[in-house]
Amino acid sequence: MSGGDGIPREPRSDAGAGDVHARTFGSGAREARGERSAEPRPEFRSYYGRPVLKPPVWTWEVPAYLFTGGLSAGSALLAAGADLTGRPALRRAGRLGGFGALVASTGLLIADLGRPERFHHMLRVAKPSSPMSVGTWILVAYGPGSGLAAVAELLPAPVRAGLPGRLLCRAARPAGLSAAALAPGLAAYTAVLLSQTAVPAWHDARRQLPFLFTGSAAASAAGLGMLLAPPAEAGPARRLGAIGAAAEVVAARLIERRPGLVPQAYTTGRARLLRLASEGLTLAGALATVSVARRSRPAAAAAGLALLAGSALQRFGTFEAGVASTRDPAYVVVPQRERLNTADAGHTGRIGREVP
Repeated sequence: MSGGDGIPREPRSDAGAGDVHARTFGSGAREARGERSAEPRPEFRSYYGRPVLKPPVWTWEVPAYLFTGGLSAGSALLAAGADLTGRPALRRAGRLGGFGALVASTGLLIADLGRPERFHHMLRVAKPSSPMSVGTWILVAYGPGSGLAAVAELLPAPVRAGLPGRLLCRAARPAGLSAAALAPGLAAYTAVLLSQTAVPAWHDARRQLPFLFTGSAAASAAGLGMLLAPPAEAGPARRLGAIGAAAEVVAARLIERRPGLVPQAYTTGRARLLRLASEGLTLAGALATVSVARRSRPAAAAAGLALLAGSALQRFGTFEAGVASTRDPAYVVVPQRERLNTADAGHTGRIGREVP
């Protein structure tokens, strides 16, 4: 603006503040009425193009740990059901497979921590507000029952005939049931652990991740049971596999169809390829489970391998989506600005209702 002498002058500070206030709330009011603003939408950017969030430093051991933990939990549930319904081959497969997955899971967790003593240090405290602390204690409480039930399956016949062997076999059922009671918590706590971080792709899917992980755990355990047990005893595994596969696929689709920008992390890049492969294998395994797997041992084994591979790829795809969402500032900045615009529009609407 210029004065009467033609010399350009800066606008007064109070007028500028009023203009900014009017533009801000005027834009919010127009957006609230469904009108398009003539002003260009600002573009997001970060300092020197660097990520807003620090990407997770976890390596491949973490998604592998997520898979083996879920496999162990699902196998414990399947083994307990087989024990109660008189299916010894399926019970043996579930107990041994569950304990083997638990050993692998513990090793992967210690490898990720860097030093074995760090796992011991995690047991020095118990914090109910920390998913990692709660999950560690679930893992510790789950382990003895799973291990005892697995050892009972490995006893040779002469040892079973002796007094110590008979006592151990009698303790195997309550041990297996105790592991089964803790199995749902073991399968789901890793989803809570991821969703309580600042990683946008994990935090945004916090309501779906527990269903995704538990469904994936059920499908993988069923796949292991179908792979190791004869079809005559694998009926519960087939039913669990169909239910788990359906829950996994539905939860994955719900994550991808959430409103906003963040779900794009699951449908682009490497995460998309991993999740597409996972869905294809899971659906193929589920289809074979309810059809040819009932009559053919090779078909049952192929269906079990498909469910196992689909579950593993689902965990790696979810992990990759989280890492990708921390590398692009858009996944942080755009949702924040959308929430601010929504709040401004709501505030403007309240002002309009209050002023006659």
